[in-house]
Amino acid sequence: MANTNSKFKHFFARLFILLTNPGYKLYLKLKSAVKKEKSRKKVKLHKSFKRSYHEDYVRELKVPGLLSHAIQSFQIIFKNWKLFLPLLLIMTVANIILVGLMSESTYVQFQSVLEETNENLADGKLGNFAKAGLLLVSTVTSGGLSSGLSESQQIFAVIIFLLIWLITIYLLRHILAGHKVKLKDGFYNALTPLISTFVVLAVAFVQAIPILLVIITYSAAVSTDFLSTPFYALIYFIFASLMLILSGYLLSSSLVALVAVTAPGLYPLAALRTASDLMASRRIRFIIRLLYLVFVLALTWVIIMMPIITLDLWLKSFVSWLEGWPVIPFFLLLMSCFSFIYISTYLYMFYRRMLDYEDDK
Repeated sequence: MANTNSKFKHFFARLFILLTNPGYKLYLKLKSAVKKEKSRKKVKLHKSFKRSYHEDYVRELKVPGLLSHAIQSFQIIFKNWKLFLPLLLIMTVANIILVGLMSESTYVQFQSVLEETNENLADGKLGNFAKAGLLLVSTVTSGGLSSGLSESQQIFAVIIFLLIWLITIYLLRHILAGHKVKLKDGFYNALTPLISTFVVLAVAFVQAIPILLVIITYSAAVSTDFLSTPFYALIYFIFASLMLILSGYLLSSSLVALVAVTAPGLYPLAALRTASDLMASRRIRFIIRLLYLVFVLALTWVIIMMPIITLDLWLKSFVSWLEGWPVIPFFLLLMSCFSFIYISTYLYMFYRRMLDYEDDK
């Protein structure tokens, strides 16, 4: 018993000496200061229904500029053209076989309507370049696909574009990792997260319901002259704005989740949570990149399709037997498939930048 008491006395004596030591006090102060500095730099993500301050969760993100990001996406596609060119051709042929190509008669109908408009309104003064621009605008929404798709054709179209999405991201993941990858590896291995991708798409569809409500209510408001009253028009504008902001907020993370869910072994809900954390305080920047993506694609379509349509109009004015060939619908479909490859590359490059960037370093 005496030995135990002496041990306790000896222990507390050493502890008292240690705590009263100025060097140890300085060590504790430095340790506390370092801990506070780390906690200050660490990002505090916003939690729903909890108050948070803007300065607490400001997140830096070192990414290339808008133009640099767009050019890098083109560069990685053109640098690996031996992979992406066969993918583009295979998916275009699959669309022609399973979904169908826009018939030449439909394109000729657009062209005849344009000719009538030219004669009635412009007195036949529109040049081939102006006609090409108007034809491009009138046919771009079809994407080169046949009009009036059946349910089975719509399903095939969705599956084909999902295949382009998954295979492109699979190839990019291995290319950026420095691995040697073949196109057949993408077809054999990239389809594993197909069901998970459908689950994320289902969540995105639910998140897009506010946009659908805006579309439905706008049609009803126009048909009933509801918007003719300024006060009601203002109320509807506020309602539509809030619905669009809500869907934009939710869908921004779901688009990133569509990229994240392609990672091996990642479940859909985990991908949605990961994407939500990555997008915290970065949604505005991401939406700006999406708007710039639309601008880049529109410019690409104009640069590529305008000369092709102009050349097609010029040749068919001299060579009559070329009128039955669906040249423009084929190139429209080819550009649609290429656009989907580019969208996949553009979004994956931004996702990798967010994933590789450490908030607390």
